[in-house]
Amino acid sequence: MALPEVINAALERMQYIAKTETVFGEPVTIGNVTLIPVSRVSIGFAAGGAGVGEKSGSGAGTGGGVNVTPAALITISDGDVKVHSLESWDSDLGKLLSMAPEAMEKLTKLFKKKKNEEEDKNGNESTKTDTDT
Repeated sequence: MALPEVINAALERMQYIAKTETVFGEPVTIGNVTLIPVSRVSIGFAAGGAGVGEKSGSGAGTGGGVNVTPAALITISDGDVKVHSLESWDSDLGKLLSMAPEAMEKLTKLFKKKKNEEEDKNGNESTKTDTDT
């Protein structure tokens, strides 16, 4: 088999492995809860060839690999959809992002409070200066 044919055959097989159904697994329903597994698919591929002529020594080679890793689980229950990460750093990031609105609200309140305190302080000082003169 010639190098271009080998490359095409390998890429076709990798494309088959990396299809949507590999990333999002078959849904499983248990009672009123549906679970959908989610995987991370990584593909690496290399090919090369060398030769001096058709009748003298020549060579070609290909190599590749596919890694499919469970990444998350989607749960659907009574219309509520949640994504549960199976990786710790993703989980930590998810927690951080879910806390972001609450954290922004607290920071906004803190800055408003500081601003009001500074305005009160500045307002009182200017009043004192006006009455003292």
